[in-house]
Amino acid sequence: MPTHRILLAVTGLSPQIVTETLYALCVTQTPAWIPDSIHLITSQEGSERARLALLDPVHGQFPAFCRDYPQAAGIHFPPENIYCITGADGLPLSDIRTPEDNALAADAIHALLRQLTADPSNELHVSIAGGRKTMGFYLGYCLSLTARPQDQLSHVLVSEPFEALPDFYFPPATPRLLHTRDGRPIHTSDARVMLAEIPFVRLRPLLPPDALTGNLSFSAAVAATQSHLAPPHLEIHLSERRLRCGNHDIRLQPQLFAFYAWLAQRQHSGLPPVRHTDADPGEFLAIYVDTVGMDAVDYEKTVESLADGGFTKEFFEQKRARINSRLKTALGLAATPYLIAPHGQRPLTRYGLRLQPGQIHWHAPGKLAGS
Repeated sequence: MPTHRILLAVTGLSPQIVTETLYALCVTQTPAWIPDSIHLITSQEGSERARLALLDPVHGQFPAFCRDYPQAAGIHFPPENIYCITGADGLPLSDIRTPEDNALAADAIHALLRQLTADPSNELHVSIAGGRKTMGFYLGYCLSLTARPQDQLSHVLVSEPFEALPDFYFPPATPRLLHTRDGRPIHTSDARVMLAEIPFVRLRPLLPPDALTGNLSFSAAVAATQSHLAPPHLEIHLSERRLRCGNHDIRLQPQLFAFYAWLAQRQHSGLPPVRHTDADPGEFLAIYVDTVGMDAVDYEKTVESLADGGFTKEFFEQKRARINSRLKTALGLAATPYLIAPHGQRPLTRYGLRLQPGQIHWHAPGKLAGS
């Protein structure tokens, strides 16, 4: 699958960071990283400045950059790739000043990153150099929630006095003379543009699948992440046939629920892991009958199948695999502490939960007390 490289940045009143970052990526960096397209997210004022200062076909600094450095000539940067943050009324925000504005900016940044990272062929380079400080923070934080291994984060550094110079967008191929605000002459050949790559933690694999789909707000995504990073906590609701893993409710078919509850009961009681050859079917059936009732057809069939030789390897392995698959689907990598895990080496491998007894809580009135 071909890779599509995307440069994504937040900008405010200084659109220079776009061409400065491009210069660092395409000219000074070895090997060069040349984006296929550029995307910006900004306010209404920032959008207007970027459109005029960067994209004007005659005086725009992006066409000028492409003329000076032909390796950038194929970069796709149309006006529609400038995303303007909108208010609750749907109108573009002129600036990001109030707490409400910041919340809207966070949601807009999170939505765009979720969209761009949904395509596995996209490779993102994200710059937090522009815009208000909170916008840069949100961009970096949202990237941490959504990034894949191929995505990178950076901040462009420009030497003084060029950093604060409105007329400086990048070192031109043919150096020229500029003047500082106080009239002091400076030469662009002395400018240094450097890229500081920022290491960050990629949390995407830890999130449940629904945290990366739909219209989840930034605050909801943070809450989902926090719940997944919390210490594991398992609740067994026997009468409801329901597991609660952390903050997530999971329902299993009655037989699978009883099988898992049986292993959780053993772990809660401090009993060792088991294998099909020495496990007592009576322990499992005692929980199964509490789950479905003695007259249930499935219960009667299960009793008959286990009456002669106890657990078969096929029965034991099938239940373990189906339960673990369901947990992984519901919880992603956060399922790890709740899985039925192997203990010991083959051919004498045993199975049980890895949770501590104090992390398992029972809700079965009249049967088992919670820890």
